[in-house]
Amino acid sequence: MTRARRILLFGGVALAIVGMCHGTWYAVFAEHQALDRIGGSLASAFTHAAHRDTASASIALAEYRARKYVHDRQVDAHGHWIGLAMLLVVLGIVFDCLSFTEKWKLLLAIGLLVGATVFPLSVLLQTFSHGSLPRALSIASSALMIGTLAITAFGFASSRSRS
Repeated sequence: MTRARRILLFGGVALAIVGMCHGTWYAVFAEHQALDRIGGSLASAFTHAAHRDTASASIALAEYRARKYVHDRQVDAHGHWIGLAMLLVVLGIVFDCLSFTEKWKLLLAIGLLVGATVFPLSVLLQTFSHGSLPRALSIASSALMIGTLAITAFGFASSRSRS
């Protein structure tokens, strides 16, 4: 088995385990409490709006928005890790069909693994900081994934045209 295939297969399995562990932790220890707080802040906003207390309703809606943002990022990170992990495993199975040298295959495999690891992690970092660093990491890692996947697709297409 080539190094590129090992990186994709074992890296994909490792990322799937990370994604499942994160999802399990979130579901067991945090999600129900988060959903309760999300629903509570939304109900509070409606109650305040019904009493025509717009200032309190606005505060409650801001709380709802912030809590929903964190919940969505937690769920997104879990889903992205597992989805990208499965993509890495599938690519690892057929990676030897690429029409590139072993050096290029290895660089692509590393790029795919780095992008698939950093992108969901940067989504999680957005729950701690709304600053530019987590967003820049998301943009850079998703661009890395798009670029490496495009080159990989080109490699598959050119290997098919040769046969």
